[in-house]
Amino acid sequence: MAHKVTLIPGDGTGPEITEVTAKVVEATGVKIDWEIAHAGVDIMEKEGTPLPQSTLDSIAKNKVALKGPITTPIGTGFRSVNVAIRKELDLFSCLRPCKTYKGVKSKYENIDLVVVRENTEDLYAGVEYPEDSEESKKIIELSKNKIREHSAISIKPISAFGTERIVRFAFDYAVKHNRKKVTAVTKANIMKCTDGLFYKTAREVAKEFEGKIEYEERLIDNMCMQLVQKPELYDVIALPNLYGDILSDLCAGLVGGLGVAPGANFGKDMAVFEAVHGSAPKYKGLNKVNPTALILSAKLMLDYLGETAAASRLEKAVSEVIAEKKQVTYDLGGTAGTKEMGNAIIGKLK
Repeated sequence: MAHKVTLIPGDGTGPEITEVTAKVVEATGVKIDWEIAHAGVDIMEKEGTPLPQSTLDSIAKNKVALKGPITTPIGTGFRSVNVAIRKELDLFSCLRPCKTYKGVKSKYENIDLVVVRENTEDLYAGVEYPEDSEESKKIIELSKNKIREHSAISIKPISAFGTERIVRFAFDYAVKHNRKKVTAVTKANIMKCTDGLFYKTAREVAKEFEGKIEYEERLIDNMCMQLVQKPELYDVIALPNLYGDILSDLCAGLVGGLGVAPGANFGKDMAVFEAVHGSAPKYKGLNKVNPTALILSAKLMLDYLGETAAASRLEKAVSEVIAEKKQVTYDLGGTAGTKEMGNAIIGKLK
């Protein structure tokens, strides 16, 4: 029986990467019934919104989605569609594995880190007020001169509920995947209420896993240095939203960049799989961009669907093509296009 999966092509280079990825997934032999849905700049021109309700409904119905990259305007325009999908469907956990593959240029070897990022709270909750708004003025007044006049304000909510489920997800993942340690990361020495609550809650969850999984804490600034100097000391890393976003890019840098960084977002009973990188609209239609990140995200999807043997075969095929360096894209040191690299991976799967 085929798995019903929502397929969101995205915009920019998203559609061409998604097309190649779908063909690679089908080459594993796993039966997928794709339901096409749209989000991003292109659909906004037609429907007046970058995230139609029909797309959210499709994900909610099928419980699984594979999503291509989507453009996020900087400073103006609509808020991130990626953030909106996570918020609307309560996809509270963002999973970003960072692993070195032979043939990918990197200053490091044998990196195998997993970033687990809380998706719904923190400064990305979208509770913002512009300068001189009534809300900002009230908050400035309540702050008793701690905030300058005419400031724009963002509010950082961290709850025990949100923290408990993201830290539990990290520990459950560690147990399931034979990991040894979970590291909680915040700036609790300064953000004593919000980040302090994150640590307080994480410690309570950690008690349930004593003897199974080691637990430790690091401050975000120190953690950045630690990962650059001695990444081999870390395993599964659990963080609030903003720190998780930043650190996942740092970890991607350790393994060669966003082009090989997969991602997944999990809720209580559904999941959306996506590459970490953006849509690179300047390369749209050029058959040039690296499809690896989305293909590895599809590998995570196959694992989630219970197709673990196919997932392992897919990752092996990707790693072999990269290592050979014959049919890889420019960023991996080759001259192949998006489609050609996809075909090479399909060739390894036959």
